[in-house]
Amino acid sequence: MASTEPGTNGQRRRHPRNGSTSEATVPAEEDAVASEQSAGPVAGTRWLNRDERAAWLANSAIMISLPAALDARMQREAQLTFFEYMVLSVLSEQPAHTLQMSDLAARTAASLSRLSHVVGRLEKRDLVVRARIPGSGRRTNATLTEAGYAAVVAAAPGHVAAVREYLMDELEPHELATLRRIGAAVDAAIKRERPDVGSTASTPPETSTS
Repeated sequence: MASTEPGTNGQRRRHPRNGSTSEATVPAEEDAVASEQSAGPVAGTRWLNRDERAAWLANSAIMISLPAALDARMQREAQLTFFEYMVLSVLSEQPAHTLQMSDLAARTAASLSRLSHVVGRLEKRDLVVRARIPGSGRRTNATLTEAGYAAVVAAAPGHVAAVREYLMDELEPHELATLRRIGAAVDAAIKRERPDVGSTASTPPETSTS
């Protein structure tokens, strides 16, 4: 027999009397049915089932905890934020280490305003330079400097070590294909919604910085 209390998603959570909370985040089946029949924005909602919810909550570690861990380590070891490193890494792949700002924003899944702010910081450190593109429109190129290239090459081993430690070494070989398939599927779904957003995946052939 379990007691119930309102959950954060409009459902009622079950709490077994023995104190276990393992079931607490799973909406009761009868409550889910009731929600589907109710009026308002929750009507017809496709609530996650037990397995889907468990997978979603586990995936939050990749979406939230992993980037935070990579950022903290990158700042500690290379004095770069993770996003700054990604900007340098993407530029390191390009011919002449140059890319138009709008394309760089798409490659790093960032807004132009955020990218401009970050590139401004990198410019002050002489890691990147910007230059207007001749012609009509307000187009600007970002170019990796020699110092910027040296910085991304120096930071790459630590980045790869962190990726291995936090993710790759925790997976079995057969799980890599599954992870790649999941990432590709999510990326494709996001691009259907936002076709202007590019993939952040990159593997520079010269330095393997990502």
